[in-house]
Amino acid sequence: MSRKTLTVALAGNPNSGKTTIFNALTGARQHVGNYPGVTVERKEGTRTYKGYDIRFVDLPGTYSLTAHSIEEVVARDFIIDEHPDVVVDIVDASNFERNLYLATQLVELKVPLILALNMVDLAEKQGFKFDQEKIGRFFNARVISTVGSKGVGINNLLDTIIEQVEKGDAAPKDAAIHYGDDIEKELEKVMPLVCQEHTLAKKYGARWLSLKLLEQDKEILDKGHSPEVLEAAVASIEHLEKLYGDTPEILVAEKRYGYISGVYEQAVIRTVETRHNMSDWVDKLLLNRVLGLPIFFGLMYLVFKLTFWAGDPFMGYIEAGFEWLGGFISGFWPEGTDSALHSLLVDGIIGGVGGVVVFLPNIILLFLAIAILEDSGYMARAAFLMDRVMKKIGLDGRSFIPMVIGFGCSIPAIMGTRILEDRKSRFATIMVLPLMSCGARLPIYALIIPAFFASHLHGLMMWLIYVIGILLAIILAFILRKTLLKGDTGLFLMELPPYRMPTLRGLMIHMWERSWLYLKKAGTVILFISIVLWALTSYPKVSETELVGLSEYEAQQTELRHSVAGRIGAGMEPAIKLMGFDYRIGTALVGALAAKEVFVSQLGIVYSMGETDEESTTLRQKLAENYTPLQGFCIMLFCLISAPCVATLAVCRRETNSWKWALFQFGGLTMVAYIITVVVYQIGRLFIT
Repeated sequence: MSRKTLTVALAGNPNSGKTTIFNALTGARQHVGNYPGVTVERKEGTRTYKGYDIRFVDLPGTYSLTAHSIEEVVARDFIIDEHPDVVVDIVDASNFERNLYLATQLVELKVPLILALNMVDLAEKQGFKFDQEKIGRFFNARVISTVGSKGVGINNLLDTIIEQVEKGDAAPKDAAIHYGDDIEKELEKVMPLVCQEHTLAKKYGARWLSLKLLEQDKEILDKGHSPEVLEAAVASIEHLEKLYGDTPEILVAEKRYGYISGVYEQAVIRTVETRHNMSDWVDKLLLNRVLGLPIFFGLMYLVFKLTFWAGDPFMGYIEAGFEWLGGFISGFWPEGTDSALHSLLVDGIIGGVGGVVVFLPNIILLFLAIAILEDSGYMARAAFLMDRVMKKIGLDGRSFIPMVIGFGCSIPAIMGTRILEDRKSRFATIMVLPLMSCGARLPIYALIIPAFFASHLHGLMMWLIYVIGILLAIILAFILRKTLLKGDTGLFLMELPPYRMPTLRGLMIHMWERSWLYLKKAGTVILFISIVLWALTSYPKVSETELVGLSEYEAQQTELRHSVAGRIGAGMEPAIKLMGFDYRIGTALVGALAAKEVFVSQLGIVYSMGETDEESTTLRQKLAENYTPLQGFCIMLFCLISAPCVATLAVCRRETNSWKWALFQFGGLTMVAYIITVVVYQIGRLFIT
C-alpha cells in the first residue's frame, strides 16, 4: 500500500531552536541547497511516520513576513506558492512575545498552523506557564510544547501534524486582528478594487493584498497592480499618515503587537516578574486588580468635570445667540401677536432645535476626551479591566466593545454585537445596551445638572448617572444570563496596543465625526420632530372667552393643557406623579420616544409658549423655579433607564430577528425605570420633608 505524502514548512525566528527541531525530525535524511535565484540556503528533509512520507522544509529564520529582507521574501513566497499542508511555527517560549509577531502574519495568510512552544523548560525556569488551549484559540492553531535540544515533544509534534491534516479542526479562516476603525475603513476602500485583479486576488486574498499595499510592501507593489489600485492605496496611506502622524506599516505593526500583548496577558501566567519597560510599569498601575477600576472611574469623573467646566461658557454664548435670534425674528411682528408663523419660528424651531444645539460644546468636549483615551491606548486597557467583570456576570468578554460604542449611540452598538458568536450572550448584551448613556442623553443631563446642582457637583452628578447605567446593566445582564439566557461564556482576547501620543489631527477628526452626527441630527430629525411637537403643543386653540380674567401664566397653562400634547400629558399625570413628574414632563417624555434629545426640545417648546421678552429666562432657570433637585435627579434617572428611542427598537428587532425581544427590551426597561424612579422619589421625599 503506497504511503501518503505531506509537505510541512518549519518557520520561526532566528535562534528559536528551529534547526534543532528540524534535525530531530529528519535525522540524517537531509539535503542542503539554495532557493532558485538567490543564495539563501534551503534545507529539506524527510521522515516516514504512521503511513506518511513527510517532507520537511526548514524556512529561513525571520522575525516577520514583510519584504524587508530576502529571507522574509523567500519564506513568504514558499508558503504562498508551494501551499504546504501544514506550517509549524517554532516559538521560543522564553521570548514569547517577540516570537509571536511572526505567528500573527502566518494567521493572516490563512495557513494550517501549528505553534510549537520550544524551550519551555527555560521559560518555566524564568517563571512562565502557558495556557495552550487559549493560545490555540487566539491563533486558530494547535499548540504543543517541545524541548528540541532534548528531543522532548517531537513525536507529539508529528502526531499533531497528522491530526491537523486528517481532521483539519483548525481550518484557515479570517485573521483575528482588527486594525481599528480607521485602517479597516481604508482597507474597505482598497479591497473592492483589488478584487477586480482576479488572478492576484485569488492567489493572495484581497484583504491580505490590500493590507500589504497600505504597508507599502515592495514585493507586492511590483506585482503589476492597476493604476486605480495604486492610487487608492496612496490616498489611504496619506489619510492615515495625516490622521496619526505615522505610516500604516507602523500602525499595523502596533496593532499586531497589541494583539500579542493581549494574548500574553490572558494566556501566560507569570510566577516571576520579568518585564520592566516603561509601558509595562504603566500597565502595572492601570491594570492592577485593586487600583485599575478605581483609576478608570476616576478618569471618567475628570472627563465629565472637564465637560462642564470648559463647556459652560460656550453654552452661555450659544444660549445668548439663540435668545438674540428669537428676539430678532419677533421684531417682525407687533408685540403680543398670536401669529402661528411667529410661534412656529420662535417657539417651535428656535426654542426646540436651539434647546438641543446649545449643548454642542458639551458633546464636543466629551467626544474629544474619549478620543484622547482611545487614541492613546488607554481605552483598550479599560476594556481589559472590564473584561474581568463581563466574564463574572456571564457575558462574553467582547460585550464590552459594543458597550463602549453605546456611549456614542445605541444603534451601532447593537449592530456591533455581531462579533459575539454565542447567541445568548449576544442577546443579553443587546438587552442592556441602552443603559449605556448615549450621546442623545447628554443634552438631558447637561440641562438638568446645572439647573439643580451647584457647579462643584456637576462632574460628580454626571459621573454618577453614567455609573448607575453601567452598574444596572451589569445587574440586569447577570439576571438574564441566570434565567432567560442561561449558558456558558466564550473566550475573547483583549488587545493591548502600545501607548502612543495622539495626533492633533486624529483627535480633531474623531471628535468632529461624532459631533457632526449630533449636529446633523439636530438639523434634520430633531427639527422635524420639534415642528410636530410644536403643533401638538399649540393646537387646538382655547377660545378667548375661556382666557378672560386669567393671568398670563394661567392663560399659558390653560392653553397648554388644552392642546393635544397637554391632554396626553394630563392623561399620564396620575401615573408619573409617583415619580415626581407633572404633565409638562409627561409630554416631553412622549417626544423622547422618537429621539432622547427631543425631551429637551419639547421642554424648550413648552416653556417658551406665550413668553414675552421682558420675562425671558433660560430653560434651566425655569426648571429650577418649577421643580426640586430630587425631581431633577429622577428625570435623569428615568431617561437613563427607560425605553430607548424608536430607531433603537427597530434595530433591536432586526438584529434579534424577533419583535418579542425588541418589545421585551422596550417594555422591560420602561418598567424597571418606572419602579426604580418611583422608589427613589418616594424615599427621597421622606428625607427632604
